[in-house]
Amino acid sequence: MTRAWVTRPGAAEQVAVELERVSETLLWTLYHRAVEARRADAVLDDPKAVELVERIDYPFRERFGSGEGFSQWQALRAGCFDLVVARFLAQHPSGSVVALGEGLETQFWRVDNGRVRWLTVDLPEVVELRRQLLPDEPRLRAIGCSALDPGWLGKVDGDPGVLVTAQGLLMYLSPEDARGLVGRCAAAFGGGQIVFDVVPRWLLERSQSGRLQTPTGYEPPAWSWGFDRREERRLREVPNVAELRTLRLPRGRGAVHGALLPAAARVPMLQRRLLSVLLARFA
Repeated sequence: MTRAWVTRPGAAEQVAVELERVSETLLWTLYHRAVEARRADAVLDDPKAVELVERIDYPFRERFGSGEGFSQWQALRAGCFDLVVARFLAQHPSGSVVALGEGLETQFWRVDNGRVRWLTVDLPEVVELRRQLLPDEPRLRAIGCSALDPGWLGKVDGDPGVLVTAQGLLMYLSPEDARGLVGRCAAAFGGGQIVFDVVPRWLLERSQSGRLQTPTGYEPPAWSWGFDRREERRLREVPNVAELRTLRLPRGRGAVHGALLPAAARVPMLQRRLLSVLLARFA
């Protein structure tokens, strides 16, 4: 169950939020983007995320920690998705972006070109929370349903182009559901594309055995879909998937994100050992 209520009415209105396990991850990712965006040398400009964290009455630091250890990666992942959307909009300025499981992602305000048509698809309680916290926009719509519900597919205007994003979503689905979702998008949006992130199988195993706990005791819900070469082959065999490729995250700062991880991502044998972002193009 998701609940939100005003705790301090007035100009500096605070909104208290109560979320179940999987839905709580939307606060986890929001917090890390805000932690990074507050830095003078931030790799992601996300003032809307900072604003949301300040508005939400929630013990972010006590629950998730300082955020310093993971915030840059979260921001680089978001930045990679932003680059895909920006390239799509350069070719289709009035195209449709469908954001599956968007949570409190603020990507629309980072990439808006003034013409894009944006559709958020998320659980009804999450859509209700977004409407309470984020401003209405004439080109931004939201549908309250599961990403696995095929009903949303018919509500997308496929002309002049469709990009589906699934950031932080598919790893929570079963392998069959994840591939099935990609397949339904491929069948519905010919010539379109989907961008999504995956977790390597070794990290999936750590998640399922409860070994991803933070120093504060927070443990994200266990993932269900781990990615390896076998899963890559299965995705390539999905009907109407014409191309599948791994994207490089923007280069970050420091030895790890500025040198080590970018170098490892260029080594084919290491690619499937890393958290990755993939882009599939549809026939």
